[in-house]
Amino acid sequence: MEPATERFGASSTVHGWFQRFAADGVLEEVWAYLVRECEELGGVRWEWQAADGVMGKSRHEGDARGPNPTDRAKMGTKKSVLVEQHGGPLGVAIAGANVHDTKLLAETIDAIVIARPNPEEVTQNLCLDKGYDNPTGRAACAAGGYVAHIRRIGEEKLDGWGLKTHPARRWVVERTIAWLQRCRALLIRYDKNPTNYLGLIQLACALLWYRRRHQLQHP
Repeated sequence: MEPATERFGASSTVHGWFQRFAADGVLEEVWAYLVRECEELGGVRWEWQAADGVMGKSRHEGDARGPNPTDRAKMGTKKSVLVEQHGGPLGVAIAGANVHDTKLLAETIDAIVIARPNPEEVTQNLCLDKGYDNPTGRAACAAGGYVAHIRRIGEEKLDGWGLKTHPARRWVVERTIAWLQRCRALLIRYDKNPTNYLGLIQLACALLWYRRRHQLQHP
């Protein structure tokens, strides 16, 4: 088997091209291209969506970092992810670990990589946990044209959302986040440049849609 350097070039060259692709939005466009292809194959369900955030460690200096309130104020980065009904990632935003989920929700909705259906023509529901049960979270849902399904603070856990007629649940976004967290470079942020870190997330999201497309083409 030929060495990796003969196939891909020197590691510095690969990293240089990766930085260029991340900065120019190429990785995001690859992600968007695969989502559009899956949509043409009927593999994107917009009716029920879900969003959530997850905090991770950040080893080096850089922007989009902040003290993690759940990890003794160690510096970390938060990933906010929005997915469609089957867990396919549609939009991602990053910020310091100390930024509340609700403050990232509007940015995450704006980061959806392809054009959404018109909310006036296709009802789009957004499932969120009780961390979004505040004016900021509800305002972001309303501005995005969503019907919000937010678990209220203090509410007892119900079967699903107390609505047994729809198939979507918030667990789909938790599963997608778990998939992303299996990538070591995403679980722990090593990049100083937040654009590079976001580029890695975009590449991982593209790979998830690549697998979805394969499944749709070869059922």
